[in-house]
Amino acid sequence: MSTTPDNAVRAYLADHRDAFLADLAQWLRIPSVSADPGRTEDVRRSADWLAAKLAETGFPVTEVWETEGLPAVFAEWPSGDPTAPTVLVYGHHDVQPAAREDGWHTDPFEPVTVDGRLYARGAADDKGQVFFHTLGVRAHLAATGRTAPAVNLKLLIEGEEESGSPNLPALITARADRLACDAVIVSDTGMWAEDTPTVCTGMRGLTDCQIDLYGPDQDIHSGSFGGAVPNPATEVARLAAALHDVDRRVAIPGFYDGVIELTDRERELFAELPFDEERWLATAHSHATLGERGTTTLERIWARPAAEVNGIGGGYQGPGSKTIVPAAAQLKLSFRLVAGQDAEAVQQAVRDWVADRLPAGIRHEITFWGATRPCLTPLDHPALQSVTRAMGRAFETEIRYTREGGSGPAADLQDVLGVPVLFLGISVPSDGWHAPNEKVELDLLMKGVEAAAYLWGDLADAWRPS
Repeated sequence: MSTTPDNAVRAYLADHRDAFLADLAQWLRIPSVSADPGRTEDVRRSADWLAAKLAETGFPVTEVWETEGLPAVFAEWPSGDPTAPTVLVYGHHDVQPAAREDGWHTDPFEPVTVDGRLYARGAADDKGQVFFHTLGVRAHLAATGRTAPAVNLKLLIEGEEESGSPNLPALITARADRLACDAVIVSDTGMWAEDTPTVCTGMRGLTDCQIDLYGPDQDIHSGSFGGAVPNPATEVARLAAALHDVDRRVAIPGFYDGVIELTDRERELFAELPFDEERWLATAHSHATLGERGTTTLERIWARPAAEVNGIGGGYQGPGSKTIVPAAAQLKLSFRLVAGQDAEAVQQAVRDWVADRLPAGIRHEITFWGATRPCLTPLDHPALQSVTRAMGRAFETEIRYTREGGSGPAADLQDVLGVPVLFLGISVPSDGWHAPNEKVELDLLMKGVEAAAYLWGDLADAWRPS
């Protein structure tokens, strides 16, 4: 459907690959670790470097946006066509902490290429996947003879994603007019495998909490008082045990309200993926699968909500015995949410469930640490189909679909801007995000560049949102 010629794109990429990788290596040398206060200036240097490089790419508008924390980068390149879609690309320029002593074979901030793999912190997560858009848009222009992209193109590259994006919702809200678009492309994701290119269609949401239970005003003697007063450690254990029913479904009333169930077609698409359960278990460092009855492992981690006990404690934990009824106990829970669930409604359901299960004499407090909403794009959405076609042309094979079991800031963009979120990423599980020796497969990285070069023309041809 797109008018961007494949041969012209590939010729341009071949001619400019070395310079592109040299620029990327320069960016990777900046240790933009957002979690380390000692690296604050490096994160700012990373933002300034990217803004300058985007201006060099051709973006007529490039700005560094300050937040209450660390800066984001915004860029804009109008198409000149008033009917063209407006697309916002999201990614991040901060990285996880890394040091040679963590197990790296080389300096994590001195990029090294070995056997077609580029090793460095941020190579895949997320500098490499952000940066492929610079060469992708230049290839799009060169192959079509255009002087501006076929879509109105915007970029928002934040500087705190690896620290939980604490200031992103406020930034999006404050800058909603500048960020207005018809769709968001997230390039902070991956594929199933090198030989199975995929497009992600959604992410689960998250809300988590700590439940503190209080019984006696102090630890008391279990002989003098045990069996006659409520024990907060016992009640914490009872709450944890009651979290799931015999079918491993979450037993909190109202928890599943609004859940959008998988369609038969989506189940078929999941089943087509070459899923190796033993290999998956090895990756999970686990010895058996377990979850909601009647669902597959992939359905459980991608498309079903879940509740997990993250921590439980209370009473004496030292050597030997201490025969007490403890004064307090704690339970930490996390809830992964899927499309259709409302995080605030789930939080209220948890509060009601806890209050209903506790006996007199047990006081409690529940602290929630915010929420990330789930996001999901229907398979038949025209923008998603453009992403699929662009990936298919780049990889020259059928593109399959996945979802992401984790959570991220994409839902904030969806909620505030009111537009669908699409995922365009080329990273594979072996890239080692957040781990020592993070890398990116260079051939896959160039496939990402190629897909981006095709995407803008395909979107403009296939989709004219009202």
